[in-house]
This record gives sequence, C-alpha cells and structure tokens, in this order.
Amino acid sequence: MRILLVEDDDALGTAMRDGLVLAGHTTDWVGTANYALHALQTEHFDLLVLDLGLPDRDGTEVIRSVRHLGKRLPILILTARDTLASRVEGLDLGADDYVVKPVAMAELCARIRALMRRNLGDGNPLWRLGNLELDTVGKIVRIGNETIDLSAREWSLLEYLASSAGRIVSKEQLIQVIGGWDQELSANAIEAYVHRVRNKLNDSGVNIRTVRGLGYILSENNP
Repeated sequence: MRILLVEDDDALGTAMRDGLVLAGHTTDWVGTANYALHALQTEHFDLLVLDLGLPDRDGTEVIRSVRHLGKRLPILILTARDTLASRVEGLDLGADDYVVKPVAMAELCARIRALMRRNLGDGNPLWRLGNLELDTVGKIVRIGNETIDLSAREWSLLEYLASSAGRIVSKEQLIQVIGGWDQELSANAIEAYVHRVRNKLNDSGVNIRTVRGLGYILSENNP
C-alpha cells in the first residue's frame, strides 16, 4: 500500500514517515498543500494522511479539492485542533477518520488498516482466496497451515494484487505501490518480484497471471 503523508513539521514528518515505512507501507512525504495536490493528481496513492494545519492553505481545502477531483482514496486527518467543529468540518468535506496529535504510531497504523479494510468493503482483517490467506494486521501469508515467508516488497505486491483480485493491475501501478519516490523500480524489477511471489504461491489454488501488454491479475486457478 502506498501512502501520501502531508505534514509540515520536519521532525514529526520524518518520524511518521519512518514509522509507516517500518510498518511496511510505501510512504511519500510532503510538507505543503500544493505539493500534496500535485502528487495526488499525477501519481497513484492508496491513502492520504493529512495534517490540517499546513503553511500554504488549510488542510480542509485539500480535502475539498481531492473530492472535487473525484479521488476516492481514504483520507485520515491529523490535527492538533481539539475543537469538535474543526473535526466535523473535515469529516463533512469527505475525510474518513481523524486522529488528534500527538498520536502513537501503533494507533495510527491501526486506523490506517481499518480504513483500508473499510475501503475494500470488508471489515475482516483476513483475506482468503483458494487456499491462500493474508492476515493484513500481522502481515502474514499462509497456504493452508503453512506460513509463507515474503519480503516487505513481496508482501506489498501480493497485498495490492489481492485487493484488486479479479482485476488487471499494470506494471506502472505496481511500480508506484511498492517503490515510491525514494526507491525507483524498473519494469524488469516488477517482473522479478512477480516471479518470486508466483513461485511462492504453489499449491495455494491461486495464481498471478500475466495479461500480455496490460499487466497482472490474481485469480483462482481454473478447476
């Protein structure tokens, strides 16, 4: 999953970005509303973590602009404002949840997981297809009773394909999801990651199929 973090405080932004990366999320960080809107219009993100107190414009204007653009990604508000009115305004404009700063990383990550499950229309942290099971909280992959060892990038790739099960995902999407700004990946690198994950899905009843010229699709094997 790829997150855009919008926070103007350098120390807090660094700590939150590092914490989210450590939790397994590809995370890009900007410090202004203008940078955030530019990034959201030009690249793919799965979730927006947004501070309301930004230097160039209020975070509520970012929410309004994001929804006006038709972007449906979940928005989690970060706010130091303890007034009910400001939180209600953000939610009414289209944000999905909020946390009041300072916030513990464990709580922030739990809120993010809950939003992503809600966005998929399923509150269950376990995803199953065939004999494959993904625990999105523990980031554990099982085939039957066997736990499968995946690297952080392999997990991100499989999680994204699982969230899009039955739909084609392009190489460009996967590059953005598991790479981010600081870790540029090539199409060849994506092919290598897909190959590794595909080999680890033996006996799962699930396969990553290549759709020539379009990308990849995760689906159950034909009987």
